[in-house]
Amino acid sequence: MRVIISDPSEYRPEYQLIGATEPNSPDFVGKPIEQFRNYGTDNVLADRVKRTYLEMHTTQSFDFVKNRMKYWCGFNKTKMTIMDGLDLLNTLIDESDPDVDVPNIVHAFQTAERIRQVWPEHDWFHLTGLIHDLGKVMAVWGEKQFAVVGDTFPVGCEFAPSIVFRADTFEQNKDLKNPIYNTKLGIYQEGCGLKNVTMSWGHDEYFYRCLVHNKTTLPEEALSMIRFHSFYPWHTGGDYMHLCDEKDLAMMKWIREFNKFDLYSKCDVQPDIEKLKPYYQSLIDKYMPGELEW
Repeated sequence: MRVIISDPSEYRPEYQLIGATEPNSPDFVGKPIEQFRNYGTDNVLADRVKRTYLEMHTTQSFDFVKNRMKYWCGFNKTKMTIMDGLDLLNTLIDESDPDVDVPNIVHAFQTAERIRQVWPEHDWFHLTGLIHDLGKVMAVWGEKQFAVVGDTFPVGCEFAPSIVFRADTFEQNKDLKNPIYNTKLGIYQEGCGLKNVTMSWGHDEYFYRCLVHNKTTLPEEALSMIRFHSFYPWHTGGDYMHLCDEKDLAMMKWIREFNKFDLYSKCDVQPDIEKLKPYYQSLIDKYMPGELEW
């Protein structure tokens, strides 16, 4: 069994090279915090983003998710290294992201380097920042982006109000016509734990399952960050708490810590990826060496 590392709120190293006391301060992020996750029409990316979420919320039913899990979780598509996967992300721009319009590999190294500055002794955390979006390779291999990117949410129960674009994008989702799925608990039990909840299909769930399948030695905190970093209706919106168990609540602190870096690193200067690769390859060799089954 993996060991749960101490509460991140109990460990506050110096924020070296940053000059800020908190990673969500204006000095850290480089622009006003309210400008992140701007889904308004004043954003030049707004049309693309909303179109992606409309497709997602129309299509991602319980049956759809089970179908995609069956297709992708055989891990029989290819064998490749983590670094090979990162190189594939150089061809991908996330169509759900209102903050950036650059290849996803840039965001991977931005996130990892910010974490490395603030948590210098936690190499597993650095690597988690680097690989957290690797499940997006599904889009490179032909999966539609509405089943790869964007915020995630449970299926099999009612769609919570804090889901982005909740008011006007779910009308055609077939689960709205199924009374079994239209209550607060739906098919679940109070406090059942997120491990027993079926999430909308995307890169979070796929890569989490890929890592478990390939027997990574990353700690539980890292796996939870990867599996739930896009679950904004929970870790930011405060919904779905009734489904959580004690482990979920412990992991939420780490997921929120991670999301400061995932979100607020998006305005940074682009890193020198080739220069950074040797350090991160050493971490890959430590926690998930060689070729993985995807």
